[in-house]
Amino acid sequence: MSFTGPLEDRLAIRELVDTYNDAIARVDAGDWGRTWSDDAEWQMMGNVLRGRDEIVAFWQKTMAQFEWVVFTAAPGSVAIDGRSATGRVYAQEVLQPKGGATLHMHGRYDDAYVKVGNDWLFSRRVYHVLSQY
Repeated sequence: MSFTGPLEDRLAIRELVDTYNDAIARVDAGDWGRTWSDDAEWQMMGNVLRGRDEIVAFWQKTMAQFEWVVFTAAPGSVAIDGRSATGRVYAQEVLQPKGGATLHMHGRYDDAYVKVGNDWLFSRRVYHVLSQY
């Protein structure tokens, strides 16, 4: 097991992941966007997005393609180093495209986090598809 650093910070990062998950299910771009730092980077499915505004705009465009999405994820590791941290998060997704067949995905995020004020935010997420059917 690889969880190091103050428990309160590790819990706050877990809550960050849970907030991200919940915002996806509710398709709430405001809540989802607030999980990212202003200068964050998101690498996903061949895309490299930089900055919260670009990340949120891409996410909104992507989410518009689906009738609904169920997204669950849990940290596999978190290592705190002062006001920055790294971690791995494992995700399961069920996506219903508009007019298409249901898609199931399993993936891993390699994350970097930054503490801004009292809040932990994603500063970098790199998504790796582990399975898709």
